[in-house]
Amino acid sequence: MTRQRVSSGTAWESAVGYSRATRVGDVVHVAGTTATDADGEPIDGGPYEQTIRCLERIEHALTEAGASIEDVTRTRLFVTDIDDWEAIGRAHAAVFESIRPAATMVEVDRLIDPSLCVEIEADAICE
Repeated sequence: MTRQRVSSGTAWESAVGYSRATRVGDVVHVAGTTATDADGEPIDGGPYEQTIRCLERIEHALTEAGASIEDVTRTRLFVTDIDDWEAIGRAHAAVFESIRPAATMVEVDRLIDPSLCVEIEADAICE
């Protein structure tokens, strides 16, 4: 089976050895995605804004892989403060309210940059 790789072009991908997303057959996996700009620098903003930015980046990666946000079947949200669950959940619902993928939200000790409060993975099945 052919593997399609999607890259955002940030230095992180080559330094760590991963792709923004991979597609094999009808399945697309989007790597942990944070709220960064085109240069890979964290954006300003709280949990809601960061979650929306993560989901925008995920949607872009899905599009590059020939999928769409409507194809998402599962998300995993890693948050640095579980007390932010409501704002993060509200942002997730703003994108996925009608799609309703399986989702998990867990608190982690920290992310790669202390200004980041959420990282999201997504899986999609498309035709």
